Order: sequence, then C-alpha cells, then structure tokens
Amino acid sequence: MNLELRLERPEDYRRVEELTREAFWPFGRPACNEHYLVHLLRKVPAFVPELDYVAVDEGKLVGNIIYSRAKVVDSEGAPHPLLTFGPLSVLPEYWNRGVGRALVERTKILARELGYPGIVIYGHPDYYPRFGFRNAEVYGITTPQGKNFDALMALPLFPEGLEGISGAFYEDPVFELDPDETAAFDQGFPPKEAAQMIPVEILLAKVSVAAGEAIIRRGIKDLAAFRGYSGREVLGWEGVGPADLAVINSVLREEGLPEKLLPSSPILAGRG
Repeated sequence: MNLELRLERPEDYRRVEELTREAFWPFGRPACNEHYLVHLLRKVPAFVPELDYVAVDEGKLVGNIIYSRAKVVDSEGAPHPLLTFGPLSVLPEYWNRGVGRALVERTKILARELGYPGIVIYGHPDYYPRFGFRNAEVYGITTPQGKNFDALMALPLFPEGLEGISGAFYEDPVFELDPDETAAFDQGFPPKEAAQMIPVEILLAKVSVAAGEAIIRRGIKDLAAFRGYSGREVLGWEGVGPADLAVINSVLREEGLPEKLLPSSPILAGRG
C-alpha cells in the first residue's frame, strides 16, 4: 500500500460518498445514512474544509475524514467552540491497515495548528482511545441531556486545551438526519441488499446464562450493536464476568468485528 493523504476535492465528492456507503453498510439497520451526512456536511457553515482529508492508494480513494465545528455550552449558557469529526470512513478491504489512524493523526496536527482547543466525538469506544480520546466525563462534558457513556469521547489538542470547557456537547443540527430524505438520496446509488446482521443468538449460546440475560435486557439483537459499548461498560453489566467478555471477544473476532478492550488495557491508560 502506498498511502497518500490530501485534501478532498470537488471531483472526489461522489467517490467519497460511495466509499462512505461501503464502509458503513455492514453496520446499517437496514441501511446506512453516513454517506448522506457527508453530502450534507459540505454545505453547512460548520464544515471545516481545511480538515476534510482523503486517503488515496495508487489513485484509489480508500478513506475520508470530515470535520465540523461544534460547541460545549456551560452551566451559564456560554458556548465554547471546538471540533468534532465524522464520519471517518475506510473501505472494508482496507480495514486494519492503518488508514483510519493515518487520517486521524494527520488531521489532529492540522486542527491544533488551526488553534482549536479540542475534539469531541461520538465514536467506537474501543477504537478511538488509541488516538488519545477519553470518556468526555473526564473533562466534565456530557450529552445535551446531561448523560455520559464511553462512546462520548474528548481529546484536548493542547495540554490544557479543554481546561475550563465543561458542559453539554452540541453538534451541528445537520447530524439530525431525516430518514425519508436519506432513503431518497440513497436511491441515486447502485442497489444493495440490506446488510445481513449477525444475530446475537450465536453469542448467547456460548456465554453464561447470566451474561446472556444481561445482553437480552439491553435489547441487543445483533453483534454489530456491541460497537456502541466499551469493554468496561460490558463488564459492568450485571451477570457479565471476565470469562464472558473473553467469549464475546472470541465471537467478535471470528466474525471479523472489533474486540472489546479490557479495562486494564494500556491503550485506555494512555500508554498505547
């Protein structure tokens, strides 16, 4: 692989939307909407074109990261500008080859040079800690409803970048997609069969009864749903022990899905 990172160009737009669709289709229920989000993001004032990067391998677009301005509103109603990114898209055949890491690391540096204090995202809680992201609770940042979970993560771009920035995190309203508009947009792409989600039953047959009940209580119907939970959170479910998490990881690995990090992972401790 001979990877080149560069700014997205107007002539890339359609191909980036196509690769985004391919990247997220396996996790859609019944289809993804991230390619429509990319299409809309480029048209809103919150879009940051200086951080809209693509990864190219021998002339083939294989990845994209797109940023937008966001804010944290403190208890007194004062907004604190910062960044968010997403989707981060990589063609499935290029997964686990460092494309996503290259895009994130390059744009982190550029975002710092642009003077932004930090980045807050909703993302895979067992993936983004590799880049220094931590549960936003560490910085006193919550959802607009005052909630927190491991998939809401923050990263200061300077040593004290998020000092004094706490409160509710708000993305641009463009992230609130209309399902009908999304479906209409998708009609302009080649037809694809609905993603075949891997049923959770293949996991329930292998974990303990108590762990299976904990999984069922959370309404998890397919293995892809585990992407929204960290390993720490899964271990916090009543009835799930280390042996169950090992089984969960074994099944996820067999099905080509990301494993859950153990709370003791050096990645989570900021050493990975």
